[in-house]
Amino acid sequence: MIEVLGLVKRFGHVEVLSGISLSVEAGEVAAVIGPSGGGKSTFLRCINGLEAFDEGEVRVSGFTLGPRAHDARTLQAVRESVGFVFQQFNLFPHRTALGNCIEAPVHVLGEPRDVAAARAREMLCRVGLAGREDAYPKDLSGGQQQRVAIARALLMRPKAILFDEPTSALDPVMAAEVLGVMTDLAKQGQTMIVVTHSMHFARSVANAVHVFAGGRVVESGPPERVFSDPQHETTRAFLREAGVKGA
Repeated sequence: MIEVLGLVKRFGHVEVLSGISLSVEAGEVAAVIGPSGGGKSTFLRCINGLEAFDEGEVRVSGFTLGPRAHDARTLQAVRESVGFVFQQFNLFPHRTALGNCIEAPVHVLGEPRDVAAARAREMLCRVGLAGREDAYPKDLSGGQQQRVAIARALLMRPKAILFDEPTSALDPVMAAEVLGVMTDLAKQGQTMIVVTHSMHFARSVANAVHVFAGGRVVESGPPERVFSDPQHETTRAFLREAGVKGA
């Protein structure tokens, strides 16, 4: 579904991604963890074409992004294939939950508004927001806003969804709400790459865990092996810092 080969990204003279290579199969949940500043969010943004990169390739569902400038048609195809859920929700404050959800299906996919609205109501119900369709973001909790953002991404029928620390701005109760929705998506076979600080989610839901540090993947493997028997000192130190017992 997603294959990243030798990805290099520089901001000026600073190399924030130093030859990242990894792949994600259809239906797989890949958790990306590691110390702050390791390049995790930049990695996601490169996959979706939100950041141009300097070397390497990103292959998404048959489409290939190369270094620097991207072909507009390829970029649109990639973004239609891969949804993105941000840290800070990024909802339109002047639109209701329903309005936020139907914006892209109507204007990007060309769906009739009534068809998009019917699908949006179903999707909001799916993420536990039935009855909140007409609420504005200011009237929703952080967890509810993030669930609207997830519904919005799903309405584009993406083959994969990228989550950039989706619970980092939430308190524990709200975070649990959002992680519950993501766990349900995983059970339903949704392909996801999740940059997360939730070690419980990474350990119990992901199929593979990739540890980023210093712009590199220092360790990858099945969750139980990475958490129970980490091979790299960076992984061991990070897991100890995160309070994972036995690391």
